[in-house]
Amino acid sequence: MTSQSIKQVAVIGSGAMGSQIAMVCALAGYPVILHDIQQESLEKAKRSLEEQMEKRVKKGRFTEEEAKKAFARLMFTTALEQLKEADMVIEAIVEKLEAKKELFAKLEDIVQPHTILATNSSTIVSSKIAEAVSRPENVCNIHFFNPALVMELVEVVKGPHTSEETAEISMAFIRSIHKTPVLLKKEISGFIANRLLGKLVDEALFLLENGYATHEEIDLVCTKALNHPIGPFSLMDLTGLDVNYFVRMQRFQESGDERDRPSKIVQEKVEKGELGRKAGKGFYEYNEQGQKVGVTT
Repeated sequence: MTSQSIKQVAVIGSGAMGSQIAMVCALAGYPVILHDIQQESLEKAKRSLEEQMEKRVKKGRFTEEEAKKAFARLMFTTALEQLKEADMVIEAIVEKLEAKKELFAKLEDIVQPHTILATNSSTIVSSKIAEAVSRPENVCNIHFFNPALVMELVEVVKGPHTSEETAEISMAFIRSIHKTPVLLKKEISGFIANRLLGKLVDEALFLLENGYATHEEIDLVCTKALNHPIGPFSLMDLTGLDVNYFVRMQRFQESGDERDRPSKIVQEKVEKGELGRKAGKGFYEYNEQGQKVGVTT
């Protein structure tokens, strides 16, 4: 199998990441199946993609014709059996190991023997998921960044079980969808970007919880002094505080180190349903268009 052998792509999980990954692949010319267990989630994903593409057409990023052709390549389904012809499957569901293992075990009975099964997780290394399948050589991490339509870099991670062929095809596939891939030759939780970013987020939460500054002020320092495009609290709101929570819980369960637990303030917000932009409130409040309310800086 070569990168040219990938004729159909499937993405599982129609949240912000999964839906945008699917659109990236469709824009690059691939027929794409976007799967979710809930029809309501698929309908929400379609509306969100339509809004995003409309904005990008207005900005001149794509033509209206290109957007229409991309949507024509997208199929939305709740039936996992529809993925049987996919050559590349990218999983983007909740950050829970058992859920991913259960899904991959089901997929192996559906897809073709050569199909690459990739997880978008940056926290759960694919060797933990590959335990659930009989063809672990086809399993790897392919980690996109949020928002996938915008962010150029993709991390491809070769676990000890991943074949050279799978890694090479995955790298070539990422180039074919007009992204820049980086190959990690060994597994490590968090990979490169999120390990670096995690240190920044941990320190930002420490400063906030200990009363050194407000979250707005810390974000302002990161954007104005460090020249980051977005502050850590705005970023957590964008990606979802529940994602941060599940990532840290997974890490804590693996290490048993209390320092790896989610921060108290993140846990409290998740318990209250303040999950960030998608919920209308996180560290900031948002209107229906996803714009911050009452923030002028």
